[in-house]
Amino acid sequence: MPQTSLTSIDAVITSVDPALPVLIAGPTASGKSALALALAETQGGVVVNADASQVYACWRVISARPSEAEEKRAKHLLYGHISADQSYSVGHWLREVSDILQQGIRPIIVGGTGLYFSALTHGLAEIPATPTDVRAAGDVLTREEMIAQLDPLTSARLDLNNPMRVQRAWEVLTATGRGLAQWQDDTPPPLLPLSRCTAIAVDADKDWLNDRIIRRFDQMLDQGALDEVAAVRPDYDPSLPAHRAIGVPELMAYLDGRVTLDQARQDAIIATRQYAKRQRTWLRKNAEMWRKYGPS
Repeated sequence: MPQTSLTSIDAVITSVDPALPVLIAGPTASGKSALALALAETQGGVVVNADASQVYACWRVISARPSEAEEKRAKHLLYGHISADQSYSVGHWLREVSDILQQGIRPIIVGGTGLYFSALTHGLAEIPATPTDVRAAGDVLTREEMIAQLDPLTSARLDLNNPMRVQRAWEVLTATGRGLAQWQDDTPPPLLPLSRCTAIAVDADKDWLNDRIIRRFDQMLDQGALDEVAAVRPDYDPSLPAHRAIGVPELMAYLDGRVTLDQARQDAIIATRQYAKRQRTWLRKNAEMWRKYGPS
């Protein structure tokens, strides 16, 4: 059954065993970083990033990374340590978290990238990287053509309406000769099972969160988000995962003169709300047994 919702940071701190690692997952702008910092300051531990955009060195403001002042209040790891053109995946992240755990440091792992938490608590199939020629071949096929070539076990498990997942499954089968489902069935044990940590899902009200998203993006603009994006403009490459961070394509469109600043702002807010909706959906499906924190 779902855990009872906690409504204040103090209530969370009181309920958390200071000897255990902590996971904090939640939608963007929900206050999960503030909760992680409060736990680190009161109970000890290091705040570890689990947000795919906050790993990049070029984005502090636009990715809502902790400020320099916040980083001085408690140790933070895996923030802003990857260059935009550097390859970085959930596998890279998992290996870095493994190194942290081996040091005996109590981690407070916080972020909004559900795939990171799934890999951490359920394990990650060690699938070889997809060769570029295989990916290029998949790019010209239709979803139906790829589905027709999948193995039955993978097809039965896969969301066949999701073109990105279909192409990923097709690429794995084409490159390795084994279906994605077979690789998943050989997944090694998880690095940090839920039984060995305290897992907290930030259960934010939709209307409350939407208001927070607006205020936070306006605050980003006030704090220099536009200058941050402008600094990257000479090397902007929309194919790079780093350069697809929410807010970046929208503000780049303004800098290129394709939209007004007000339109760019509105587009970024809409994209952020859509992302938050996907994050909340992931939490409903994957964090039912996590302890709930409902900020207000």
